[in-house]
Amino acid sequence: MSRQQAYVCAAAGAAMWGFLGLFVEGLYAAGFTPWQTVAIRAICSAVLITSYLALRHPRLLKIHIRDLPYFIGTGIISIVFFNWCYFTVMQEASLSLAVVLLYTGPLFVTLLSRLLFKEWLTGRKVAALFLTLTGCAFTVGLLPSFDTSLSVFVILAGLGSGFFYALYSIFGKFVSRRYSSMTITAYSFICASAFMIPAGGLINQAGELVDPAVLLYGFGLAFVPTVLGYILYTAGLTHIESSRASILTTIEPVVAILLGVTIFGDTLNSWQILGIILVLTSIFVISERRKSSSAQAEAGA
Repeated sequence: MSRQQAYVCAAAGAAMWGFLGLFVEGLYAAGFTPWQTVAIRAICSAVLITSYLALRHPRLLKIHIRDLPYFIGTGIISIVFFNWCYFTVMQEASLSLAVVLLYTGPLFVTLLSRLLFKEWLTGRKVAALFLTLTGCAFTVGLLPSFDTSLSVFVILAGLGSGFFYALYSIFGKFVSRRYSSMTITAYSFICASAFMIPAGGLINQAGELVDPAVLLYGFGLAFVPTVLGYILYTAGLTHIESSRASILTTIEPVVAILLGVTIFGDTLNSWQILGIILVLTSIFVISERRKSSSAQAEAGA
């Protein structure tokens, strides 16, 4: 794969993540709640990812039982609850707001990494934290005049999506040296689906689950923004620097916000647009630091 093709793959994968709202809104229209939608995504994704690995890379399905608690962390504590918070904001407010608040994840990763792994809070990290907090405050209406129509519940759910999303990186760090990212993702969804099969409340709507439209939205949710997006992004990531690939992930909120505005009728005022720009800028600030660190390491070697 050429370098140009790698960039296209990584960008396409990030763009696929941005289409998540299309399938979630379709399931909402069919009568499913955010919690049930989490169950559908977890179960369908586990089926598709496990099937793909079993056919193409069966060795990646081998793990040690002692590592199962970490996959429970990435699957149940992170994936289940970050999706529920994310889908809840999408239902109660808008897709645009949900995806911006989800991108508070790097803020929580930075803070948790400082507490758990004693990673330094550099000047760039502090600047990125400031940009994220300020951007989110503008987006939800707390700035410039503390005039927001959002409930405390919606704001907390939005921040919760970023927090639980960050926990995926924290739990995953403990096993990232022993397993490929594909293995971690597969077992995260396996654990999430094992939890959501009894807890997801789908039994009450078993009849609707066999509806062709619901099946299309369910497996579309699992395939396009989950399996396909992940495979494309990972394929590109193997041929380009992780810092550059992480910058490409900003395509996800851009795509999601465009969908929200053009298809679902989300409206954004000038202050919210400023907030979105600040949040996206914080990602570039963090990524540039990673790029510099990688260059220094290579020079030292």
